[in-house]
Amino acid sequence: MQKQSVTSICRELRQNQTPLERKLWDCLRTRQFNQLKFRRQHPFVYQSIQGEKKFFIADFYCAQKKILIELDGKVHDFQKDYDANRDSILAKLGLRTLRIKNEELVKDINEVMARIKLIAGL
Repeated sequence: MQKQSVTSICRELRQNQTPLERKLWDCLRTRQFNQLKFRRQHPFVYQSIQGEKKFFIADFYCAQKKILIELDGKVHDFQKDYDANRDSILAKLGLRTLRIKNEELVKDINEVMARIKLIAGL
């Protein structure tokens, strides 16, 4: 079986967004949010050993502010150590991670947008 490229994995994720990813993307796309450019399903290669790349894919990323936003569903309740390690590796790359639980987005999108504004230093 042939391995998928990082690009093809990202493309597939963009084509198969969750409803909540779509909801947040509608607020962030085309510089609607404080003129900041966000990308969705953006890869970060943090290691390459003998041509094999180790990478993470951020749900949303703003290069200008070096922040990434992760929408966390229920599965993240069971992978806290993995998420903490991932966030640590990304922090070493100079990136800040904002984790938003799906329930938070459903409950109050304005509060979520305020948190994004805060981490972006706006």
